[in-house]
Amino acid sequence: MDHQTNINELKEKVKTFCEERDWDQFHNAKELAIGIATEASELLQYFRFKSEQQVDEMFNKEFKKQQISEEMADVFYFLLRLAQRYNIDLTTELDNKMKKNELKYPIEKAKGSNKKYDEV
Repeated sequence: MDHQTNINELKEKVKTFCEERDWDQFHNAKELAIGIATEASELLQYFRFKSEQQVDEMFNKEFKKQQISEEMADVFYFLLRLAQRYNIDLTTELDNKMKKNELKYPIEKAKGSNKKYDEV
């Protein structure tokens, strides 16, 4: 379904959901950023102290994969809501950030390197 949906449609879906519940009063930038951090922490709980093999095994178990997916959706929801409330074009911002990252991490220095990023 990802390939059939655009970000603006998702932002509108979140907006409608929240407005129907009169949640604008609770959704300022600070509270939404806290929501992102909280949900990201809940996502992290599935991976903390796990080996790469254990993580791969979790994604092969449908119930565990569903739990992880729900936490990812929670993070995405808060990010979409923050962008929607403050008129942030996520596609443009991601494109701009990727251009900066291309300069910061050129392929010839980053590819195949096991150095820390600050050394690249």
